[in-house]
Amino acid sequence: MRARNILGIIFANMYDDCLHELTALRTMASVPFGGRYRLIDFHLSNMVNCGIDKVGVVTKGNYRSLMDHLGNGRPWDLARKRDGLFLLPPFNADSSRSRSSRLEALIDLLPFIESADDEFVILTDCNVVCSFDYSGLIDFHKNTGADITVCCKRGIRPNLNDLMTFETDSDCRVTKIAVSPKLTEECLYSLNIVLLRKPFLERLIAEAKSLNYRSFTRDIMQSNVEKFKIYAYEPEGFIRTIDSLKSYYDISMELLKRENRKELFSADRPVFTKVRDDMPAIYGINCKAKNSLIADGCHIEGEVENCMLFRGARVGKNAVVKNSILMQGTIVSEGAHLNCVITDKNVTVTHGKNISGAESFPIYISKGIRV
Repeated sequence: MRARNILGIIFANMYDDCLHELTALRTMASVPFGGRYRLIDFHLSNMVNCGIDKVGVVTKGNYRSLMDHLGNGRPWDLARKRDGLFLLPPFNADSSRSRSSRLEALIDLLPFIESADDEFVILTDCNVVCSFDYSGLIDFHKNTGADITVCCKRGIRPNLNDLMTFETDSDCRVTKIAVSPKLTEECLYSLNIVLLRKPFLERLIAEAKSLNYRSFTRDIMQSNVEKFKIYAYEPEGFIRTIDSLKSYYDISMELLKRENRKELFSADRPVFTKVRDDMPAIYGINCKAKNSLIADGCHIEGEVENCMLFRGARVGKNAVVKNSILMQGTIVSEGAHLNCVITDKNVTVTHGKNISGAESFPIYISKGIRV
């Protein structure tokens, strides 16, 4: 089914701390990923692909690059006279505090939510890389008669604060919720993609405000597991959660496998992003490029293997780059050698430098640094 009666809300800053290297100057939502995308692109695309045409992006700080990326929402067909894309800043007229939690943000957003004439609301963070059809989630929610439906995945729990794990019965109804348990075995953990009816969410927010609740997961979800009908929905497809720089690196490297790219970037569910026209990548006469994703505007004269290069990256003569991620505008000068390195935007590695990390501990070079 199409979802034109659903309001989408995306939290841009949740879990910034887990990827502090890349979020020091940007939000989690605007972290570059996959050679040409930002993390928010996957969630915006999931929404618009199933017909959601009103999306609010909740911000807290460092959102200048996010504003530049989103613009008026045109790449996602959200540049509209009615509804469309809304950037929701960290303060409103009735609040003198910065939002420090999901629940505080929702309390501040209550007027925005009440102004929508939609029947349902989808809440999502940006640290999950995924592409799946929300229509299945919506149908599941309606067919089960759920009060709250949470998207989940079975596996090793990511190392994130306030992350829920679930136990369910045979009908997928949640019977027990644990918050940040110390688990080493596989479990059913939350992807923080939540669907519920708008009037129900409004009532929850109003109660939370009056009772001075602080945590959405503990005070609303965990405390009411027996009272509310909470269901767990397990979507299919390429779904990965970022909880550290290491996981960001590992998930990026997974895209070098064709089957993973095919699963994430399906022709039926395109991932939209801001278009930046550039010339095709240029490959020098004696260059070598193997098993790498190389974006438009790159210039390769040396050797590149098992790498991801964003737009405008340059690899000089006799330079060797392996198992690395080079973000936009990175320059690897002649004779330099990089292995297991993540460079942020506009990094320059000068002549003859040798920088090597390990797959278990990639080295990160901050934005604009000259090595």
